[in-house]
Amino acid sequence: MGRPVASLLPKPVMTPPAAAPAFLAAHGWEGATIAPLAGDASFRRYFRVHAATGNTAVLMDAPPDKEDSRPFLAIGKTLDAFGFSAPQPIAADLEQGLILLEDFGDRRVGAVLAREPEREAQVYATAIDILVALHAHPAPGIARYDTAELRREARLLPEWYLPAVGIAEAPGYDAAWDSLWPHVTAGPPVLTLRDYHADNLMIIDRPGVRGLGLLDFQDALAGHPAYDLASLLQDIRREVAPDLEAAMLDRYLARRSQVDAAAFRTAYDILATQRNVKILGIFTRLHVRDGKPGYLAYHPRLWQLIERGLARPALAPVAAWFAAHVPAAARLGVRA
Repeated sequence: MGRPVASLLPKPVMTPPAAAPAFLAAHGWEGATIAPLAGDASFRRYFRVHAATGNTAVLMDAPPDKEDSRPFLAIGKTLDAFGFSAPQPIAADLEQGLILLEDFGDRRVGAVLAREPEREAQVYATAIDILVALHAHPAPGIARYDTAELRREARLLPEWYLPAVGIAEAPGYDAAWDSLWPHVTAGPPVLTLRDYHADNLMIIDRPGVRGLGLLDFQDALAGHPAYDLASLLQDIRREVAPDLEAAMLDRYLARRSQVDAAAFRTAYDILATQRNVKILGIFTRLHVRDGKPGYLAYHPRLWQLIERGLARPALAPVAAWFAAHVPAAARLGVRA
C-alpha cells in the first residue's frame, strides 16, 4: 500500500497579485474573492476564485519575467484535442502573467488515496491507461527530450548536490551517463509530460470528465514513453509498493504489445534513475540558492530510489562511478 513520503514543503507567499482584481473584472469576474490555493517549486502560484454566482475558477500567477506560460497553454490545448482532461483557460493576460483556468477541485490523487487507500490499484490503473492512450498519438511539434537535455539534467547532481556535501566532481560522470542515452533516445517519441505523478493528477467526480485531470505539464517534451511511467511509479512524494509498480508496468506493456518489453524496461530503469538524480540536484538547489530547505526532507527517499536504480544491470557504468566517488556518508542527504 502506498503512503505519503514527506510534507515539509516551503510555504510560498500567497498574497494575490495586485493586478488580479482588474484582470478578473475585465473578464466577467468582478467582485470575485481570491483565496490562496497552492504554490510549487517554480515561481508559479495558484488561487481559487469564487464568484458571487457560485462559480469557481483557478487563477495562475506566473510572473512573465520568470515563467513563460505559452507552453502551458499550448500543451493544454493539445491534451484537450487528444481527448484528455487538462484545465482549459477561461481568460489570459500573458503580459501580466495571469491565467484564469477551469477548476478541477481539490481531490488530488495523493490526498484522496491517503484517505481511501482501497482505491489505489484502480486509480493507478487509470493513470496507466491514460499514458497508453496518450502514447498512441504522435508527439506534437515540440522540442525533443534529447541527449543534451538529459545530460544537462543529470549534471544537476555534481553541480549542486556534491558541493553541498563537500565532494568535488571526479572525471567520468558524463561519460558514464552518455553510454546510456542510446537506450532512451531511440524510436519515435511521444508527448512526455515530465511531471506525471499523484500530486499532479486529479480525481474529478462530475459528468463529462475523461479519466483523471492532468496538471503541471508546461515542461512537456517529445521523449521516451517510459519517462512518465517512471515519474508516476517512482514517485518521490508518495511511496508506491514494488508489487504495484511491477503490476502497472506489466499493465502498460500488455496494452502496448508492439513495444519491445525488454528494451522498455531498460529505458525505464535508466530514466527513473536519471530523473531521481536530477531531482536530488534540483531540491538541493532550492535549498542552497533559493532558501527553500523544506525540499531536503525528500533526500532520503531520493537516495533510496537512486540506489535501487543503480543496482539495475543497465545502470552499471553510472553505478561504478557512484561507487568510486560518492561514499555512503555522502548519500545521507544535505542537512538544513
